[in-house]
Amino acid sequence: MPPKMEKFLQIAPHSLAIVLGPAEGPAGERSGPAPLAPPAQPRQLSRHHIGYEIFADFKAENMQHFWNKKVTAAVAETFFLGWIDEQVLLIQGKEEHLEVLREGWTRRALRPPSGFHIRCLVETFTKLPVN
Repeated sequence: MPPKMEKFLQIAPHSLAIVLGPAEGPAGERSGPAPLAPPAQPRQLSRHHIGYEIFADFKAENMQHFWNKKVTAAVAETFFLGWIDEQVLLIQGKEEHLEVLREGWTRRALRPPSGFHIRCLVETFTKLPVN
């Protein structure tokens, strides 16, 4: 008899975490790697109040890729999933669209929401055992 396999529940399939940091400089851009802010220091979000507004701004910034139709189409097909700790934007979409966003990030073509820079993109799927 084969061994009993555990069943898993997948949380947030086809999702991506966009880790953000506060922008620096006049254009809100950074040239080098971002230093981590001390955890005791509260973040001040001057322009944005809720995660969905940040997501909407992210979409608006990236819908202007008239020279890269794939990025524009991919961003148009993503959905807001959540906003964690005032620095992680969770988005969801088809895997093909998320792959375009990953590729855009590696080519430095993905724009952050205004007031932020993108530190990294992280896969967000988690499997939990089901009894």
